[in-house]
Amino acid sequence: MKLRNRDDAGYKRRLMNGRRRARELRRDTTLPERLLWSLLRRRQINGHHFRRQHPIGPYVVDFVCIAAKLVIEIDGESHRYREQYDDERTHYLERCGYRVVRYSNAEVLRDADAVAKDVRKVLADRDD
Repeated sequence: MKLRNRDDAGYKRRLMNGRRRARELRRDTTLPERLLWSLLRRRQINGHHFRRQHPIGPYVVDFVCIAAKLVIEIDGESHRYREQYDDERTHYLERCGYRVVRYSNAEVLRDADAVAKDVRKVLADRDD
């Protein structure tokens, strides 16, 4: 297969790197991610199907419901120092049509059920 230009090769390389990175992140999940995943998986939230550590463009998101165009991010301590990066990432995802909601590690650890309830509300608002 002949590539039309360098951008095609670069895109494919980034795509493969994103998939590889997503696999690594799925293997090395944090406790808050595991807690929330236990509530999102198997269509437990209004029948919506979520994926975890899923590549979207150059980014790997914590959780995504493709059908509802909803991205859920769990922010730990490292995000305190990456505000500009997170803003750029959110802007990119919103340009792709996704709504991005963020929860802190502390929120998930304190009450994962309340976070899941909030996700239900966000999905219901998206469906309206």
